[in-house]
Amino acid sequence: MNTLSIVIPVYNEEKRISKTIKALSKGFSFYGVKLDEVIFVNDGSTDKTRVLIKNAQSKLSKPLKAKISLISYRINRGKGYAVRKGMLASKSDYTLFFDADISTPISEFKKFLPFIRKNLPVIIGTRKNGESTVKIHQPKYREYLGRGFTLLANIILNTWVTDFTCGFKVFSCEAKGKIFSQSRINRWGYDAEALFLARKFGFPIQEKAVSWSNDNETKVDLLKDLPRSLVELFQIRVNWLRIILSERVEFLVQLASARA
Repeated sequence: MNTLSIVIPVYNEEKRISKTIKALSKGFSFYGVKLDEVIFVNDGSTDKTRVLIKNAQSKLSKPLKAKISLISYRINRGKGYAVRKGMLASKSDYTLFFDADISTPISEFKKFLPFIRKNLPVIIGTRKNGESTVKIHQPKYREYLGRGFTLLANIILNTWVTDFTCGFKVFSCEAKGKIFSQSRINRWGYDAEALFLARKFGFPIQEKAVSWSNDNETKVDLLKDLPRSLVELFQIRVNWLRIILSERVEFLVQLASARA
């Protein structure tokens, strides 16, 4: 039986965290998977998010039959940073991360089970392959901008997935360790970086259509975050060159030491 951890990044979620806690309090029971831990990562919240999670820890541990952890730090560093902290803290066979707004219901995890049983390393939810169920759509302008970002990201990164930013993704222990130990993007481009690195490290990416509902309380500021995300696409390429250079330098050092 595979073990699973859940990572939930949060930032100033006092208005929505009760929805997350309520969804988790219903329990987590999927055949062939044992939930080990739920890891909340508090990304420098300035409201009551941390307190509300602390108060809910003991209440959630019983229905979930799992450990409820909280990673917290004072300075807001970005969602990508928070996801990376949580993913690297997980020790389970697989780690699922999703957004605190539960735009994709936890029950959709059942669609990932056939791929976990096949030991696939990276499984991502998609809203854009023509088979998903979008119950509440984003405003049209957001949908068009999202499609444009997906196209540009696929061209620049040569990754070719239908949906980078759906906040419902699962990584095997090996894949998440390799990918998130090398990821560097701290803000909204982190999804694209994770999938780019998955391709580069040879981990197959399995997409699966999921149910999704837009949350009008989204924290994405298009005027600020979209240009930043586009810049981050090129930064992902630069970071990859640094990884390659570092590996080659390390190889040459080892070769020199072996000959000495």
